[in-house]
Amino acid sequence: MDSTSLKRLQIIVPALLAIPGRVTMLGISRWTAEGGSYRSVQRFFNTLIDWKNVQWSLIRHYFLNTSDTFILAGDETVVTKSGKKTFGLDRFFSSLFGKPVPGISIFAFSLVSTKLRISLPLLTQQMIRSNEETNPEITTKKNKVKKKITMYQ
Repeated sequence: MDSTSLKRLQIIVPALLAIPGRVTMLGISRWTAEGGSYRSVQRFFNTLIDWKNVQWSLIRHYFLNTSDTFILAGDETVVTKSGKKTFGLDRFFSSLFGKPVPGISIFAFSLVSTKLRISLPLLTQQMIRSNEETNPEITTKKNKVKKKITMYQ
């Protein structure tokens, strides 16, 4: 991570932890200290950052201990969400509700420390369902149309 992105991250993180309610770039810029203009927040979020390396270096420097035992765990979580414009919004099964609910699905791999009793996320990724999974009847109709077209040619 370059020094400019690191400085911006140091300004943005306290604002993210302090901001109440809805989190937007404008809200973050209002809650930042000196150097956290709206344009700086935009530049930070437009920067490509290899978050896996950032997370791993934080874990390696602050939490890894040779006397500790770690467990690798993976879990998928559904966050309920209303609206129609959220990227990846679909219906996912929620065990809390016992039925499919509208929301987004997030999968995480974590190292679980048995000594410190904490979970250290290594990878967090939003799960996006393909068109074949979301609308199987539409894809089968398209396949039938393609077959008919190829038969007549």
